[in-house]
Amino acid sequence: MLQRLETFFMPLLIVGSFFLLIANFPSPGWTEFWGQFFGENWASYFSKPTDATFSIMAALAVIGIGYSFAEQMQVDKLFGAAIAMVCWFLIMPYEILFEEQIVGGIPLGWVGSKGIFVGIICAFLAVHVYAWADKKGWVIKMPDGVPPTVEKSFAALIPAGMSVLVFFVINVVFAMTPYKNAFNFVFTILQTPLLKLGNTLPAMVIAYIFLHFFWFFGVNGGSVVGAVFNPILQTLSAENLAAFQAGQPLPNIISQQFQDLFATFGGAGSTLSLLIAMLLFCRSRRIKELGKLALIPGVFGINEPIIFGLPILLNPMMLIPFMLVPTINIVISYICMSLGLVPLCSGVAIPWTMPVVISGFLATGWQGAVLQVLLLILGVFIYMPFIKMMDKQYLMDETKPVEEEDEDDISLDDLSFDDL
Repeated sequence: MLQRLETFFMPLLIVGSFFLLIANFPSPGWTEFWGQFFGENWASYFSKPTDATFSIMAALAVIGIGYSFAEQMQVDKLFGAAIAMVCWFLIMPYEILFEEQIVGGIPLGWVGSKGIFVGIICAFLAVHVYAWADKKGWVIKMPDGVPPTVEKSFAALIPAGMSVLVFFVINVVFAMTPYKNAFNFVFTILQTPLLKLGNTLPAMVIAYIFLHFFWFFGVNGGSVVGAVFNPILQTLSAENLAAFQAGQPLPNIISQQFQDLFATFGGAGSTLSLLIAMLLFCRSRRIKELGKLALIPGVFGINEPIIFGLPILLNPMMLIPFMLVPTINIVISYICMSLGLVPLCSGVAIPWTMPVVISGFLATGWQGAVLQVLLLILGVFIYMPFIKMMDKQYLMDETKPVEEEDEDDISLDDLSFDDL
């Protein structure tokens, strides 16, 4: 479900990121060049599309989860999205700090990255209560002849009221605690510790070991591990983006862009390195042809032809490099960024399908592009001995002479009625 959520709001984040890239393109003299034509504050105009996407990230997440979870619970999807949003706003504090005074308003911090954990929890709970009441039959039934839209509205009245009532009680309960609201509680007790854990090298390495172990058994590891880890990475990316826009030092090495652009190249297992090794060092027809067919998808991060065609699935010979190469990529990238050799990812959303080198340049400048190339080459040499062993076996199978027909085999041409 969280994977479907990414497809819901990721295009919007990418659009916002393009405007941010234009305003902060990693090239000397870019700002001065455009400033000659549009003035010194030309870049400020591009912050509006970014704010309109990144600053309401949690709101987009609530709508997407509410819609998708309602579909799984087999209730009206639009009502699911709407009730998730209403209940989320019901427990939100309408207070913002303005000139050292508390005034009424919707805080952008809670509808942005800081509120995404509360948004996820809220959407699931609100739709679940709604679906529970709906399946209990607690609905207002209208007489025949009433238009379907009106009938749906009245049918949703009691289930929606139940969800609102639950969150009204939650809001009152948290108002009596020192945290004052659910947002402060979740951010202090749950979200902050998870972010600190997720921004560590061991956490990233362990997550990727499990991710690739699942893939080995034919389970989409990205979906399984990503359901837990991706919300953390996206929040870390949003923190980097906020610091980047404010001109402050970036706080997080680990982020969504770090995972997408430096952990793997060509998909799980960093199989773009494997593809290059297949094309350069293998002689068997099977591997050569597979490499040619899978190269273009692999450049754009799609590697199912390799996973299932080579195969890597349930292939013990390929399990070691399949898990080792991404782990080495993560460790080396982390060290390079922690030492300041490569800038940290700014949080700008770059599609995971963006080809290597280009993605590294857009995320961190030329240093990131060079790091990607070096890691890609290192991966080729790690994969090479393992794929050559497979190539040797396939080559033997292809050059083995065709066995002659067994003399005992029955042929229709040899049958005669005289033998009967």
